[in-house]
Amino acid sequence: MTERSGGISFANANASPSVPLPPWRTRLGILLLSLLLTVSVSGVLLVRLEPDSVDLQVGEVAPRRILAPRSVTFVSEYLTEKQREEAARQVAPVYTAPDPEIVRRQLAQARGLTEYLTALRADPYLSPEERREAIQAIDGLRLSPSAINAILSLDSVSWSAVVTDVHTILEQAMRNEIRQGELTDAQRRVGAMVSQSLSPAATEAVVALVQALLVPNSLYDEATTEERRQQARDRVLPVSHSLKQGEVVVREGELVTPLDLEELEALGLRRADDGLSQAVGTALLVGLLVALLIAYIHRSQPELWYRPRRLLLLALSLLAAAIMARLMVPGHTLIRYLFPGAALAMLCSVLVNVQLGAILSVLVSVLVGFVSGGSLDLAVYTLAGSLVGSLALWHMEQLHYFTRAGALVALANIVSLAAFGLVERSYDTTALLQLLGVSVANGALSASLTFAGYAFVGRAFGITTSLQLLELARPTHPLFRQLLLNAPGTYHHSIIVANMAERAAELVGADPLLARVGAYYHDIGKTLRPYFFIENQSDGLNPHDRLDPKTSAKIIISHTQDGVALARQYALPERVQDIIAQHHGTSLAGFFYQIANKQVNGEVDESDFRYPGPVPDTKEAAIVMLADVEAVVRAKRPATPQEMDQIIHQFIQDKLITGQLDRCNLTLRDLDQIRQAFSGVLKSIFHPRIQYPEKEE
Repeated sequence: MTERSGGISFANANASPSVPLPPWRTRLGILLLSLLLTVSVSGVLLVRLEPDSVDLQVGEVAPRRILAPRSVTFVSEYLTEKQREEAARQVAPVYTAPDPEIVRRQLAQARGLTEYLTALRADPYLSPEERREAIQAIDGLRLSPSAINAILSLDSVSWSAVVTDVHTILEQAMRNEIRQGELTDAQRRVGAMVSQSLSPAATEAVVALVQALLVPNSLYDEATTEERRQQARDRVLPVSHSLKQGEVVVREGELVTPLDLEELEALGLRRADDGLSQAVGTALLVGLLVALLIAYIHRSQPELWYRPRRLLLLALSLLAAAIMARLMVPGHTLIRYLFPGAALAMLCSVLVNVQLGAILSVLVSVLVGFVSGGSLDLAVYTLAGSLVGSLALWHMEQLHYFTRAGALVALANIVSLAAFGLVERSYDTTALLQLLGVSVANGALSASLTFAGYAFVGRAFGITTSLQLLELARPTHPLFRQLLLNAPGTYHHSIIVANMAERAAELVGADPLLARVGAYYHDIGKTLRPYFFIENQSDGLNPHDRLDPKTSAKIIISHTQDGVALARQYALPERVQDIIAQHHGTSLAGFFYQIANKQVNGEVDESDFRYPGPVPDTKEAAIVMLADVEAVVRAKRPATPQEMDQIIHQFIQDKLITGQLDRCNLTLRDLDQIRQAFSGVLKSIFHPRIQYPEKEE
């Protein structure tokens, strides 16, 4: 079949199985599932694990003695903040270096002041009292009456010495660092710097003027001080606090401290005041997550609405995540990092599909972040491990994939913790080693739980797993062995069809293992009456020669229903049962229909000669249907590869035209690849062989 357009799909990609539910029932089921899941998860998140909870605040009197019901270790925000503030307090204030501009300003002020005082002393028109009042009126200058008298009592020579000493001592004092709190000490030291040759009155005048002119020249650097204090705070690692089982948390009659409140929170013994608002907020968050999950399924994978057991598995996975998070996260330091969120996502990936596994990873991570009180590092830790685990099991074909997935989850956990450790500058070696060990244990636990769930949960929910298919592919399976013993011709035909189906499935992105196993068992119904099928007739006797066409057609057609009955009896997976029921679709048993038409001149009810269906609704079922062309090729015995290819082409085209492929999500490009795969396998089987000469006597 030539490819006309690889991008054109001739089947509805979102086609539902044969009997779709009415729209109102579907909507009602979605609504009930959403409400039930929201209520269940919200209830789990809100439930109090300890019945003896109390409603206390800092500073209140404890009404009774409260003992720790279990041992717990947690990071105390109160003790951590206390140590951080202590570290910040130990950082000395930072001051700037002496400012030259302040020194120059004060020296200039000293010159102006002494010049003014010199002029004031020399003014002959002012009385002594007026001179005192003028000195007292100088803005910013505070001199004692004794110092003013000393200034006015000095002669010109002594005053000149005073002016010189004032400038010299002020410059010398201002060169040293003077802080705001050290100004008084600097003023006290001025007396020791005055020249010994000055008289007591001159000395008093120098000391008074220099002390008045001294100002701080080193200012408090608030920004640098606060930066250093913040650095000191950041260097303090989170402080862990432990309680032993039976240890007293608070005693009766004592005031509740912040540390007591943290201990009650860690033990789950504190009952919040805003119970109603907390319940509403929790329900809103859970309802949003459930709505997002429902919206994704509705828009991207609507076929899941017709697989209720898969939906139930998703709902139970989310509920199990909430329960484990509630038990393992609050009040724990290391155990919270052992939470196996990756196991739930990985299990969803291998049992449903990887897309839903990724969505579940996001939802579980949000729940963990919510339960942990907004811990971003724990939420990212859970998300990274879950996504990596889901992607590692995208195409799970061998059991060692679980080991590889567990190792990748552990690696993702370690990288996540290292990233947050570097950002937060947490370099506690002991804590890092503990987290490293827990991260590796988390990967191993997630892989182990996923493998256990894969082996047992899938079977319980009717989901076909690779392990089940591998068991069915073994020749020793009782039903498969029954096919070999009772219908050897059909067995040989099924082996060839399985090879064809597996090769075609690999090319079009279907499940090769499912296609192979489905082909093995697609004709298992023929084991009940094998002699009615031509491939099992070895003595040349055909029982159909003694039957009317309608009866013969009924016997031939019944092998699909007989096969489904046997498959259910032997507990074959549903997807294999679907292939058995669908591998002929609603095709016509053409051979007997034509005979009947000849016998009754065309007045034949076509429904008596048509398979009951349904038509294939998966790629694997459609591939097995098309692989039945092997029987046609064997019957027509083509002489050349071109004739064989034409037979395959015509067979596929007939199935396409009669609507047998309308619901299997195969494109025209897929059909062309299937044709090429069938031709390659059949040419290798029905190739010409050398005719060996007979041995001469």
